[in-house]
Amino acid sequence: MMYQTLEIERAGRIATIWMNRPAVLNAFDEQLIAELAAACRELDADASVRVVVLGGRGKHFSAGADLNWMKRAAQFTPEQNLDDARRFARMLRTLAQMSKPTIARVQGAALGGGTGLTAACDMAIADTTAAFSTSEVKFGIIPSAISPYVLRAIGPRHALRYFQSAERISAERALAIGLVGEVVAPEALDAAVAQLAETLLQGGPQAQKAAKDLIAAVDGQKIDEVISEETARRIARQRATDEAKDGIAAFLDKRPPAWLA
Repeated sequence: MMYQTLEIERAGRIATIWMNRPAVLNAFDEQLIAELAAACRELDADASVRVVVLGGRGKHFSAGADLNWMKRAAQFTPEQNLDDARRFARMLRTLAQMSKPTIARVQGAALGGGTGLTAACDMAIADTTAAFSTSEVKFGIIPSAISPYVLRAIGPRHALRYFQSAERISAERALAIGLVGEVVAPEALDAAVAQLAETLLQGGPQAQKAAKDLIAAVDGQKIDEVISEETARRIARQRATDEAKDGIAAFLDKRPPAWLA
């Protein structure tokens, strides 16, 4: 489909979703939210795409919510307000639950919802100019829709501080608390993202999806007989797949597996 606020760039089996509103620091409104959700669904359904990168055109990843959108939302009826919030929450969930690996490519401002987009991706690489914030309390609101993903990344202790203080979080601090996995110089950002994407291409696509499902199933669970049985069943199912059989045979035969052909 054609997008007004996004660009989709494909390079082999890697697709990049570029938020393309640099004049407003890639702040999102109703249209960008709808188009991001649609782009995630489109690329998730495309078997030729193995890795998805999310980036922002210009000097900034995303400054969060467009203030004009927030102003319009303040005039909504309760029903309109809830519907609007649901669309934002569904977009984040669509991104977070993609069946293939996702990488946030972050530079400059990644504030509010921009922090949420970073956390909703499976992994994130930032350059040294990146700055994050859960800044919602400064506007009298809360980082509610993004909270499941930010909490997953930084944990409740850090969230208690930053959800209430709205402090700016430097790239180095974001690395220390787990919001991003790597920080590089601005001129090295594209190369670092490309290297990680290429590394991800080496894994079996079905196995990667199963790995994401495994994390969702196991995270936070008590280690007991139930979870032991669940993990045993998951590896048994995966070993029985054609992908796993080919991957093991390829290793023993010293040849590339079928997914690299």
